[in-house]
Amino acid sequence: MNQKVSTVNDPELQAKVKKTTEKISENMHIIANEPSLAFYRIQEHVRKVIPLIVERRAEVVQLQQDLQGKCYDMEYAIGAVKDIEAADTSLKNVQELLKNAIFLKQQLKYVESRRPKKDTNSSVYKRLSAHITLDLPDLNDLSGVVRETTNRVEHMMSQARNSNSNINNNPPAGTANSTAGPAELQRSYTTLH
Repeated sequence: MNQKVSTVNDPELQAKVKKTTEKISENMHIIANEPSLAFYRIQEHVRKVIPLIVERRAEVVQLQQDLQGKCYDMEYAIGAVKDIEAADTSLKNVQELLKNAIFLKQQLKYVESRRPKKDTNSSVYKRLSAHITLDLPDLNDLSGVVRETTNRVEHMMSQARNSNSNINNNPPAGTANSTAGPAELQRSYTTLH
């Protein structure tokens, strides 16, 4: 029962066996390491892409906040336009009242011109109101009225600033310019006379 295993000294067969065992070993190594290689590739991809995704997400959040702010602004503007449209009747009432006031002023002026004049310097109010004229524009073009009123107010404010700066820069003799009290008193005095 003893059998002898014969050893073959065939170099070609040994080379083929060695080559086959190496291939099998290499395949086993590849199969064993394939999952770790796949995970490495996934990790490499994630490391490259994540910073770009985070950047894009921050941009989207910023754009969303900007868009939301612009939506609020638009809603506010729409509300303001609707309020202006609703104020049309009030503005027409104001226009009618102003027309009535001008008519009454003209009637008073006419009555005063028919009376004999007693005193030319009767009151500051009469002297001031004699120089005031008011032209009412038609309210069909509301933007023109607003623009004209704005220009008038700005003109009056600049005149007031200029007159105040002239008063403060050129105080009359005997008044001190170091405190606000005398400057106010001087301005009040020049406004009334």
